[in-house]
Amino acid sequence: MAWLSQPILRFAPSPNGRLHLGHAYSALFTRRWAERMGGIFLLRIEDIDTARCKPEFTEAIFKDLNWLGLHWPEPAWRQSTRFDAYRSAADDLRKRNLLYPCFCTRAEIAGAAARTDPDGAPFYPGTCRNIGAAEATRRMGAGEPVQWRLNMDAATELAGPLAISEMHPDNGAIGERPADPARWGDVVLVRKDTPTSYHLSVVIDDSAQAISHVTRGRDLYAATDVHRLLQALFGLHSPVYCHHDLIADEDAAKLSKSRGSPTLADMREAGWTADAVRARLGFGPPS
Repeated sequence: MAWLSQPILRFAPSPNGRLHLGHAYSALFTRRWAERMGGIFLLRIEDIDTARCKPEFTEAIFKDLNWLGLHWPEPAWRQSTRFDAYRSAADDLRKRNLLYPCFCTRAEIAGAAARTDPDGAPFYPGTCRNIGAAEATRRMGAGEPVQWRLNMDAATELAGPLAISEMHPDNGAIGERPADPARWGDVVLVRKDTPTSYHLSVVIDDSAQAISHVTRGRDLYAATDVHRLLQALFGLHSPVYCHHDLIADEDAAKLSKSRGSPTLADMREAGWTADAVRARLGFGPPS
């Protein structure tokens, strides 16, 4: 595979809003490590959420990254063109009885949950895990919305103990840490509104693009446990992971689209130059 001869890294934003300083830091961080390792910097557009992701936001991503001095091999992958690959991966898990249909609503899950997952969301109690095949078929035939969950107990028993290769974001030292996917419970791998989920699509595409190093924010540190499990189930190579700190606002809260954090376009209109943005984030001019 390509990762054996040359490192390949990727920046993978979702086009559901404009990029802010946190995205800029992650993109520049990934590019810096690609340069240090003599590797390739890829851009991947993670647009599986077809309701929220918009073409104009994708074009804005290209514009913002080019403004920062970033370039990548064209064309950039768009996950919305790869739904067949995700369906095939989900079908493989179904055939192995590792996926089951879930008809629960968010309100029902919240009402039944006794604890939260690493993201702070209600921990799914496994309500639909033991629904019979006939009942599930009847409910799907009636048009009831369905999502598909990973049977975590069966999956972790099959995969056995797993370790994650983790790279220090400053000095590049690589160590191993144990993966603990069970803390997520029966995660959703196929959503009600789209034939995949973030967990499934990112694992399939990282493998398909021969990604050797995954650099991303610290907020996805725990999610790596699920990704490592899926790699084991599919027999895929596991990249080295590196999770950098997050950019926070004056209230020490993580920058986010939902909180209305200032965008790169806002900063550009306010007179910021790309050099000034890179310097604020601790990066020099583009090479």
